[in-house]
Amino acid sequence: MQRCTWAGAESTYVAYHDEEWGMPVHDERRHFEFLILETQQAGLSWRTILAKREAYRRVFEGFDPEKVARFSAARVEEILLDPGIVRNRRKIEATVRNARAFLAVVQEYGSFDAYIWGFVDGRPVINAWREQGEVPATSPLSDRLSADLKKRGFSFIGSTTIYAHIQAIGMVNDHLVTCFRWKELGGAKG
Repeated sequence: MQRCTWAGAESTYVAYHDEEWGMPVHDERRHFEFLILETQQAGLSWRTILAKREAYRRVFEGFDPEKVARFSAARVEEILLDPGIVRNRRKIEATVRNARAFLAVVQEYGSFDAYIWGFVDGRPVINAWREQGEVPATSPLSDRLSADLKKRGFSFIGSTTIYAHIQAIGMVNDHLVTCFRWKELGGAKG
């Protein structure tokens, strides 16, 4: 079975590739989880964040945006003491701001899902990359989405972070054409 080359052989990474990455997400809490994990990853390896995912799930109340939006400065200080996460004050404070901005989007659009998938008219962009080196780090779509999120008060959501996010939530199918997941997720039928 062929996979994208980045998946490697490590079981956690293979499971993430095979079961999550690129699967269209329409659940609000999953949207928030992926968005927060991507912002925590900024400047770091995804492998690092994926290994700490359960700790992030714990400190961010199961990625419940309503609970995170109510975090106080004292709660941020508690989180910064947790050795299970990357203890970056700016990113933790950004997570609280992003939770509030996330809820504002939900209030305006009815759901974060309706907002974000509206950028692609509800249908994933299917790319046809043959080699990992062809896959871009940003796109015009991630540029537009990042700019709009920034206008709405989100932080740590540059175009590169947002491109990784839209790949993860399946808005963009960037599995290589040789990967079994490419076809499963809407790549060419034959």
